[in-house]
Amino acid sequence: MSFRVLAYTRTTGYRHDSIPAAVEAVRALGRAHGFEADATEDPGVLEAPLDRYAAVVFLSTSGEVLTPPGRDRLAAHVEGGGGFVGVHSAACTEYDWPHYGDLLGARFDRHPDLQPGRVLVEDHDHPATRLLPPVWELTDEWYDFRSNPREADHVRVLASADETSYEGGGMGADHPLVWCREQGAGRVFYTALGHTAQAYGDPDFRGHLLGGILWAARRSPTGAPDRGH
Repeated sequence: MSFRVLAYTRTTGYRHDSIPAAVEAVRALGRAHGFEADATEDPGVLEAPLDRYAAVVFLSTSGEVLTPPGRDRLAAHVEGGGGFVGVHSAACTEYDWPHYGDLLGARFDRHPDLQPGRVLVEDHDHPATRLLPPVWELTDEWYDFRSNPREADHVRVLASADETSYEGGGMGADHPLVWCREQGAGRVFYTALGHTAQAYGDPDFRGHLLGGILWAARRSPTGAPDRGH
């Protein structure tokens, strides 16, 4: 059974060069795994009912990207059972809307220079991390957050940064990078990874992203409904 997701890429702050690669990756995953992906930067699209989408994906958005009606629609979508996926600079988005920070679980603070490092997978019992190695090596920006998402409501941390593997980390030994949570009847998934265009061609990262989308959308890899956690 096919379903549909919305990839939203509007930026009013920093714009990532990787956005075209990210959109193409989501579309390719959809073709391979039974869903259709619409992509837009038009905030008016989020002012309309979002019932047709199993999940809304904020794909390296930044700054204030929603109108007041769009904020209401997105909040209602998730509360009513829809999925939300935030990728990378989705955590640098909608600073003027307090509900968005609560929805996501944490907000971006800073990052060191782009460099190789290690991700420590804490929870392999999730579609986004199930196929990843316990220690995942890649190059990214290694976001710090204004608060530790582990302390937010209903947050399940899936993977963390190993700050000993790179320079400039600012959160210490407990540095979540990937997590999920429930909001109302809906599901929220966030990954801080995905800065580079190269990431979206990496099979491990694609599988990670796919797992997050499917979980938020409550679908299995075949497109069938998935009620499991």
